[in-house]
Amino acid sequence: MNWIIMLIIGALLLVWVAAWTYRAMRRGATPEEIESAGTGDAWLEGVPGARLQMTRGISIKAPPETVWLWLGQNGRGAGWHSYEAVDNGGRASARHIVSWIPEPCVGDAAAIGYLRHLEPGRELVWWAPDLSFLGARTWSAWAYRLVPEGDGSRLVMRVDVAAAGAMRFLVILLLPLIDSMMALRQLRNLRDLAERHGARGEDPENPETGKRDQYQLHHVIYASGEEAGVPGKENARKARDWAKAAGIV
Repeated sequence: MNWIIMLIIGALLLVWVAAWTYRAMRRGATPEEIESAGTGDAWLEGVPGARLQMTRGISIKAPPETVWLWLGQNGRGAGWHSYEAVDNGGRASARHIVSWIPEPCVGDAAAIGYLRHLEPGRELVWWAPDLSFLGARTWSAWAYRLVPEGDGSRLVMRVDVAAAGAMRFLVILLLPLIDSMMALRQLRNLRDLAERHGARGEDPENPETGKRDQYQLHHVIYASGEEAGVPGKENARKARDWAKAAGIV
């Protein structure tokens, strides 16, 4: 009888996880934001395999020009502002606008891919073509769009993924759960930072030391060729090669 109870509990847990993940893939997004075309959507046209799309949104009580400062340095040397023990080697992401991080530029390369599309102050879209993940070939576009909303801002995150190969369905099943936990934490942290700290240029609790890996473990190669993070950590070098192959840098 105990195994029947355990089976029922396990089944209920799976149903709960599936329901939470389904909602989290669209957390905070309006029907219009979910249905609207994203910049990276077309990049996956013709790509083989199963497709996955996730759209999330959050309202922020800070003007777009302030939010853009935080968004522009996110993953580009300031850390990822998510679960830092998981995605930043335990380093504390920056809680201020870091002085030495340059403005976003098409061709910047990071763990998430390379910056393929940029509208300063409004949108940036990362692209990672033909990357191995969970044993499958994947293509992914990660778009962040920022628009005014009353006296504040609206930040929408669109993730498009295609997965090919025998393990493609594992990606389609597991990535939404993994990404939802990380992305929702990131959006909330970006909101809180912009609302609490505005555009402050220093953090008295964690002042800048000048070290380019102080706030972020993952390697970053800016379009200029300058670098931050720890060289070799994650896919920045590969992303740089993608940008070169595309003729961007």
